[in-house]
Amino acid sequence: MAEYGAMPENRAVTAFSVVCVGGGLGTPTVMAGLKALTDDITALIAVTDSGRSTGKVRIAVGMPAPGDIRNALAVLAEGDQVLRRLFAHRFQTDASEDLNGMAFGNLFLAALTQQEGSFRRAVDEAGRLLGIRGKVLPVTLYDTELRAHLSDGTDVEGEVNVRAPGKAPIERLSLTAEHVTATLGSVDALARADLIVLGPGSLYTTICACLLVPEIARAIATSDATVVYVANTTRQPGQTDSLSLCDHVATVQEHLGGSGLDVVLVNDDPPPARLREHYGAQGLEYLELDDAERRGIEALGVRCVTAPIIDRWSGPRELWRKQDTIRHDSERVARALVDLVGGERVGLRAV
Repeated sequence: MAEYGAMPENRAVTAFSVVCVGGGLGTPTVMAGLKALTDDITALIAVTDSGRSTGKVRIAVGMPAPGDIRNALAVLAEGDQVLRRLFAHRFQTDASEDLNGMAFGNLFLAALTQQEGSFRRAVDEAGRLLGIRGKVLPVTLYDTELRAHLSDGTDVEGEVNVRAPGKAPIERLSLTAEHVTATLGSVDALARADLIVLGPGSLYTTICACLLVPEIARAIATSDATVVYVANTTRQPGQTDSLSLCDHVATVQEHLGGSGLDVVLVNDDPPPARLREHYGAQGLEYLELDDAERRGIEALGVRCVTAPIIDRWSGPRELWRKQDTIRHDSERVARALVDLVGGERVGLRAV
């Protein structure tokens, strides 16, 4: 395996088609690394977030969740720097509870949706204005919510409640809307991909939320691409309190219909003690890969590949009403993914 570190400036991929599936902060991290290697990136992004400023916009306008779309657009943006900064700006004011913490990009997408009459056209137009390299698509245009059936027999609805800590474990996940269809172009992007990357990100409310769209799960499961799940670094209170790495992989495979996942990419660079202790105190226990876990993953028909892919240098972040964790490093993940699928397969050449 190649030595990991900063990518050489003369290394590029031009005939490499990749689809990143997920949302939150994890998928943009992967995209940030891969965009240095390919122009052919499609992001398929979850639209069921119901918390923070995204939830306020959804209620006010009646649209799919714009927050994760906003993050994906921002990371691929290469246009006007002022607009790029504005897109990521959050209002700070004590005079308005509704405006405080609101992301300008969410309001921007809401306004475009009303003007264009379509969330899909709004996302496309925002991408044009931001000068993105690649394409961003919502996995569905349905304004739907997540629903979880818990082990104690109760149901909870709405992404905020599905991920809330202190409840019984999640047994089954679904969408409130019936017969949800994929956004036009998403299945075609998956069909022509060389690489499909799932995650990293919240197991249920991000990754599985995308796979609840039947056409998306089917297209991934039947694709000729290499399908890789980038495993989370830690457990997540409210979603994966007691799940092992093998449990994470099994859950993803189950939401793909029982097959289709080729590889799980797991970090093998132990995080510094200060990070493990900081996040462990918040219930985000570092996920260790041992021989038993590896055997369990491989028994699922999934190849387990390890690489040093975490960001071990940055400290904890202060996120607005969002849970931080040991995060991945964009360049290290991108390098691992390209090495994984092989330069010859994806048309890798130095320029």
